[in-house]
Amino acid sequence: MSEKHVNRKDVVFIHEKNNFIMFRLLNLSVSKILRIKFWIHYFCRVNKKRKIWKYILWTVLLAAVVIQFFRPAENTGGNKDNHISKVAAVSPRVARLLDNSCNDCHSNTTRYPWYSYVQPVGWWLAAHVKDGKKHLNFDEFAAYRPYRQFHKLEEIDELVAEQEMPLESYTWIHSGARLDAAQREILINWTKDMREVLKAKYPADSLVMPGKK
Repeated sequence: MSEKHVNRKDVVFIHEKNNFIMFRLLNLSVSKILRIKFWIHYFCRVNKKRKIWKYILWTVLLAAVVIQFFRPAENTGGNKDNHISKVAAVSPRVARLLDNSCNDCHSNTTRYPWYSYVQPVGWWLAAHVKDGKKHLNFDEFAAYRPYRQFHKLEEIDELVAEQEMPLESYTWIHSGARLDAAQREILINWTKDMREVLKAKYPADSLVMPGKK
């Protein structure tokens, strides 16, 4: 047999081998294309999310800057025409305790810390002071009706004795406003003395809240 003569089986084998190689190359190419396509979509999604978060961040920063121009009115009137001392004597020691632990939220003069000028903290503090003054204002105490004066003194006694005042949210920042046992006793005794003054000054039925008569 001559060298030029090629076995038919060899030709078939070579042909099949070439087809197999082409098939493998084609599969590899498709796999690579799919992988590239996957990463393209992935990075597009990541980039889109980054753009969304960047938009949100800039929006929040812009809002934070804008709200700084909307500051609540400050409680710095200082009017003491109806101060509680007009009803009965307030000793210097009691006055110091009230000033240190109560007056920021229960008078017409609030001492504002630096962070109160940052919104929305300033709004929260303003609402807190407004609510505190609505319940009790030592600078307006003398203008209260006798029964309300008496009732507020009872509340002071109770809240101080149970350590509910000053509020924990206040003493957490103003640690010096915390009352120790001796200071609480001073305020409790003072409220009792004040109530005795009112009892001596007004008829008993005028010191009872209208709904309780």
